[in-house]
Amino acid sequence: MSTENAIEQGDVSIVINENGIATIEFYQPLSNSLPGKVLAKLADTITKAGNNDDIKVILLKSSGERAFCAGASFDELIAIDNLEIGKVFFSGFANVINAARKCPKLIIGRVQGKAVGGGVGMASAVDYCFATKHAAVKLSELAVGIGPFVVGPAVERKVGTSAMSQLAINATEWYSADWAREKGLYTDIYDNAEEMDKAINTLSNKLANSNPEAMRLLKQVFWEGTENWDELLSERAAMSGKLVLSDFTKNAINAFKKK
Repeated sequence: MSTENAIEQGDVSIVINENGIATIEFYQPLSNSLPGKVLAKLADTITKAGNNDDIKVILLKSSGERAFCAGASFDELIAIDNLEIGKVFFSGFANVINAARKCPKLIIGRVQGKAVGGGVGMASAVDYCFATKHAAVKLSELAVGIGPFVVGPAVERKVGTSAMSQLAINATEWYSADWAREKGLYTDIYDNAEEMDKAINTLSNKLANSNPEAMRLLKQVFWEGTENWDELLSERAAMSGKLVLSDFTKNAINAFKKK
């Protein structure tokens, strides 16, 4: 498979059951590392689901049994050659985070495996997150010469500045699912996906039968103080877009490619 074809692959689907539970699922063959087109479709799908009166609650998940999300597409990252393209690239996960933040429906996260970079940001942007014991997390951006600027606000909001700092500074270290639960990123962790899915099904159906207006207002309360995130995350995307053009970062990326 060529690099170009690998970038182009991947998709987002949505299925709505009779109880009004919408399952949004994303997929990309390289450990669910998401290219810009898939991120754009994911943000759009979340926004449309939020505006659909037939939907009561949303489940966000990825395909496969291993990685939840390996972050943004590395193939696209190494192809960035100007500031505007860089900002657009790093706006991908910003748009997904903002779509989840502004969605009037409660979003449940399902993290079946490891989450890296933008994947940690997505897990932080849902309202209630389930995971398995295999769902370790890592913010690897500093290791390639940039930083977790775009996902930072979402991660910090969920786990606090201290834990966010640990993830960002020790960028090559995996932090266990137990650690993520202790810090508040995950609400519950399970030995396997089957047990997790049973718990997700139970909560989803409870929420599907709850007062939609009460849930909408509750979500507003949860996200108070984030009203400036459209502008903030855009600024953060520009920061990363500038860094990725530096000689230091290009050298770090090339060194990473050789590992």
